[in-house]
Amino acid sequence: MATTAFFIPNVNLMGAGCLSDAAKTMQAYGFKKALVVTDVPLVKIGVVKRVTDLLNSQGIATVVFDAVQPNPTTQNVADGLALLQANGCDCVISLGGGSPHDCAKGIALVAVNGGTIKDYEGVDKSAKPQLPLIAINTTAGTASEMTRFCIITDEARHVKMAIVDKHTTPILSVNDPELMLLKPAGLTAATGMDALTHAIEAYVSTAATPITDACALKAVEIISQSLRQAVKNGDDIEAREQMAYAQFLAGMAFNNASLGYVHAMAHQLGGFYDLPHGVCNAILLPHVQAYNKQVAAKRLGDVARAMGESTAGLSDNAAADVCLDAIRTLAADVGIPSGVAQLGAKAEDIPTLAANALKDACGFTNPKQPTLEEVCAIYSAAM
Repeated sequence: MATTAFFIPNVNLMGAGCLSDAAKTMQAYGFKKALVVTDVPLVKIGVVKRVTDLLNSQGIATVVFDAVQPNPTTQNVADGLALLQANGCDCVISLGGGSPHDCAKGIALVAVNGGTIKDYEGVDKSAKPQLPLIAINTTAGTASEMTRFCIITDEARHVKMAIVDKHTTPILSVNDPELMLLKPAGLTAATGMDALTHAIEAYVSTAATPITDACALKAVEIISQSLRQAVKNGDDIEAREQMAYAQFLAGMAFNNASLGYVHAMAHQLGGFYDLPHGVCNAILLPHVQAYNKQVAAKRLGDVARAMGESTAGLSDNAAADVCLDAIRTLAADVGIPSGVAQLGAKAEDIPTLAANALKDACGFTNPKQPTLEEVCAIYSAAM
């Protein structure tokens, strides 16, 4: 049997109030000046100042780069890198959801390895570990705070580059649900469905192991129990904490088993139209799994049971259909649109989107490799 590797940050702090412990841990690392990579909304609601004040109290100077876009670009990475180099920062802190984390990974990777972030598209293209990265999470969904995945939009090609590199793994991840309380319902729903997608794609992946299976199914169970409440009542700290654990478990699963064609196809929608990643995943998820049912029906039945559905007496195919219905019901309950056309996707773009999806590294571990025509058909069904 081939050797398997399991990637995860060295230290992972979780639970309400753990941000204070994180600042002390960072001080113990001996860092002197950090580039804080974040976005404008977090500046406006005071989260960035809260974090920088805490770091300053521990003797760590901060420089804030808050120009990260919702789908971070190659230019975002270049601009952040220039600020880091101009200020002589010795570490990077990402603060936010997947976009700041991914942008920060790009900055930290290029800071040490040189060139541009485009040079690292694909799997393990870098030679050296990135500048030390501490990832402070404010959403429960992407798990980018603890993975080796970095997704950056190449503006010239209108394509999301999948950079999967062991050297982009943060050294410390922080999941403090107190930082997630201010998130709006739409973002909570989108990131929660993103986490569900991570778990399901990892579970049906050709690279799944008993370790990733356990993480994936537990993530599915918790999301099915907690996401609706987190969306309905954003101040419910218990629901927020459960979702933080769930998205982390899903991250452990896909960081090691990788993903599939939901992500390969969602990346194209995001890169082409600048659409929200979690929403694209949520819409595509049942359609791609309906395709995967041809070879993964038994596993999809396992997912149905993890979602709390009864499959007693059903065939594998019928149990898989229960899974697909449960996914659609959860998505509808948390307000996800029913099709990507509602987001602005156009049928005439499908051949281009499909051709690019076939090249996306996330699709390599899908349980069945589709043809161009089959990817086009899935996009059409999801319209």
